[in-house]
Amino acid sequence: MTTVSGDFELTMDELRVVARYVAESAQDVLPVFEKAVPGDPRPRAAVDAAWEFINGAKRTKLQRVTSLDAHRAAKEAGTEAARLAARSAGDAASAAYLHPISKATQVGHILRAAASAARVAELNAGDDPAVGDMLIDQARQRATPTLIAVLCRYPLAPTAKNRVGQLMSTLDASLRASR
Repeated sequence: MTTVSGDFELTMDELRVVARYVAESAQDVLPVFEKAVPGDPRPRAAVDAAWEFINGAKRTKLQRVTSLDAHRAAKEAGTEAARLAARSAGDAASAAYLHPISKATQVGHILRAAASAARVAELNAGDDPAVGDMLIDQARQRATPTLIAVLCRYPLAPTAKNRVGQLMSTLDASLRASR
């Protein structure tokens, strides 16, 4: 089994678990981007690249390139919901390259897509925070013990003032408390 080393080790199996968690969130909100920006294939390509890795393919340049492309699509999107959906797709592809370094910024690569999906749901519900809270609870429930064990190797999520950051911190705290 291939292992990636840094401040600690991550196996390819663990990276696949993280990528699956992120891709599931991105997959859920991908239609929001595709409706807002029809004809832009970049976020879908990133999600597809993530699933290739999740399903056993080696991580390759495909995940890196499609991730960057999806993040570019996010910058060009005209609405917050579309931007968050495209960024989630980029995060899904880049999850194959999660760094095993003990920095809080890495937590975003694990949890930001779920927090972004919760924010998209809030926006679609007229900016209702209860909807976001419900989605964060669902994201907590679908986290596997392996995902939580990987998350707990990192420091707490960075504190943020924006809503996605708040949702991510809430999810982070609830996952760590469930351990």
